[in-house]
Amino acid sequence: MSDFPQDIYTEPSGYSLDTLACLGPLRRMAGVWTGRRGLDVKPKADGPRKQAYVERLELQPIDPVTNGPQLLYGLRYHTHITKPEQVKTYHEQVGYWLWEPATGCVIHTLTIPRGQVAMAAGQASAEADHFELHATQGLDTWGICSSPFLDHAFKTTAFRIRVDFHDDGSWSYEEDTVLQIRGRDEPFHHVDRNHLERVAEATPNPLARVKAG
Repeated sequence: MSDFPQDIYTEPSGYSLDTLACLGPLRRMAGVWTGRRGLDVKPKADGPRKQAYVERLELQPIDPVTNGPQLLYGLRYHTHITKPEQVKTYHEQVGYWLWEPATGCVIHTLTIPRGQVAMAAGQASAEADHFELHATQGLDTWGICSSPFLDHAFKTTAFRIRVDFHDDGSWSYEEDTVLQIRGRDEPFHHVDRNHLERVAEATPNPLARVKAG
């Protein structure tokens, strides 16, 4: 990841404008999904507590992105989670899933309305049936940044997410957010997992729609 070219300004040329065709392992995540078997293991004053949840996740392709010579394809996402049979938001999250074909790097950015952002990354092949990404607090890259209260009371020191694709077209994830909770000696593993089924196809990115028209 550190073998960067000397020329950091010149952008690539001749690349495909069809993001859906160039997403590598993320192609199987594009679209709108629901998951009704979510499980959250969260910290409470009296110990870990399990909570079932229902999720709607939308992942739509964006136009190709260049950082000088770097080329990225990606999905913009929004996930909305409630407890079963309830309307009130239990969790909400926005961000991007990104794929760099030249290096095989998968990047996951996330922002939650509790005052926290993170960027996790890992390696995968374009045909991978699964991959795993990591972020670590305190690093300049692939790191975690929290509000002062969260850093004081529920400090996130590490984040891991594993994605598995299934033969029926569905996929699942498991997240492990490692917390150092104030007043406790041992780290707490805040685990979330769900199985997602597609309910709508993705909409092609704007440049691909123009090209098709």
